[in-house]
Amino acid sequence: MSTVAANAPGAAGGGLQDVAASEASLRRFLHGLPGVDAVGLEARAASLGTRSIKTTAKAYAIDLAISMIDLTTLEGADTVGKVRALCTKARNPDPSDPSAPRVAAICVYPDMVATAKAALEGTAIQVASVATAFPAGRAALPVKLADVADAVAAGADEIDMVIDRGAFLSGRYLSVFEEITAVKEACRRPDGTYAHLKVIFETGELQTYDNVRRASWLAMLAGADFIKTSTGKVAVNATPPVTLLMLEAVRDFKAQTGIQIGVKPAGGIKTTKDAMKYLVMVNETLGDDWLSPEWFRFGASSLLNDLLMQRQKLTTGRYSGPDYVTVD
Repeated sequence: MSTVAANAPGAAGGGLQDVAASEASLRRFLHGLPGVDAVGLEARAASLGTRSIKTTAKAYAIDLAISMIDLTTLEGADTVGKVRALCTKARNPDPSDPSAPRVAAICVYPDMVATAKAALEGTAIQVASVATAFPAGRAALPVKLADVADAVAAGADEIDMVIDRGAFLSGRYLSVFEEITAVKEACRRPDGTYAHLKVIFETGELQTYDNVRRASWLAMLAGADFIKTSTGKVAVNATPPVTLLMLEAVRDFKAQTGIQIGVKPAGGIKTTKDAMKYLVMVNETLGDDWLSPEWFRFGASSLLNDLLMQRQKLTTGRYSGPDYVTVD
């Protein structure tokens, strides 16, 4: 039997201290969570998506959304030059307007962490790295842990891991729990601090809303700092209903434990209108406490260009078009 992770409810003295990390107790707890009302969830998400944000509030929301972006390049053809160029954009998203906020983080493969770290020296922009055999997660645990350790040693501030969806869908919850706790431990630096751990579910492969809720609680119990929808590498990535469900999970987790967990929708969020819908959802579900890059992120690099174009339109009254922003 494993023990609950250090920042999980048992350690916090919350109401879940009796949820010991055994297969039986995890199954009992996760399958005892209330079933998701799919119709109600989708209706609520659609309703929040109709809220309108205008003028001053819109300008604030655009800057907030920019500051929440994890600017990402995760391609086999990534080069040192491409990563450096992306870091330049992260530092100064709109060269024509130095008042534009910086993004929250740059997200790269482990072998590019050192390059990104050097390019961002002197800024507060975080360097995030995907790990654990991203995006499929099909590797032995020692390989996954080595992947994480390499990224942390290179200076990664954040680690984005993928869960073993095969194990989760097979009901092997303890296996998933123990893998997350092991990855969390691999995030430990020599000085005893930890790189922040984002746990990716690949919600498009989890099949049901009930599974998304269970995965959310399982990851939080195991020590996740953030829960993240997707890798961006499958057909179905972040959706408003799934993100709303995850926001409700972190809300309920904090209510029971006092521990605040971040949320990151990733993949498929491309327009300013989309981003505004997600910010409204966060505000209505969680309130101001989560409306910061520390607790909410967008994994959506193409979103940045549209936000910049809308920002320019608010400032100048003219819509500049895509030729006036850099192509990632």
